[in-house]
Amino acid sequence: MTHFFTPQASHETMLVQIPPNTIDDLFVHKSQTDQLLVVKGQFVLVTLINKKYQYLALSEDYPAVVTIPPGVLHGAINLSSEPCVLVNAVLRHRPTQERDYITRGRPFPYDLAAAEAALKQLQSTQKQPV
Repeated sequence: MTHFFTPQASHETMLVQIPPNTIDDLFVHKSQTDQLLVVKGQFVLVTLINKKYQYLALSEDYPAVVTIPPGVLHGAINLSSEPCVLVNAVLRHRPTQERDYITRGRPFPYDLAAAEAALKQLQSTQKQPV
């Protein structure tokens, strides 16, 4: 069956590849909103909010657009042996600043077991009958 997705309004649309076995540091955009949709593979989006990591699994098998507003620290974890490809429909709020693309490191280590659990939870959701 063919699935259609409404294009997200954006100032710039990027195709992004997250290599296999990647654990990215955090970064934050002050000048843009990211709108992400996985088109191939899967990964875990990590955000740091109120000094706590949140792990959100995203997959081509369960398509969803996720919005990351300006000022939210975020990173990517791809525990798979396959690359993940996603579309980022970027909304610019002011001219791009170089510091928007500088990694910030991690104030404390990621919980990779929690990232794996988020992926397993997403996969179990996919297997439930509709």
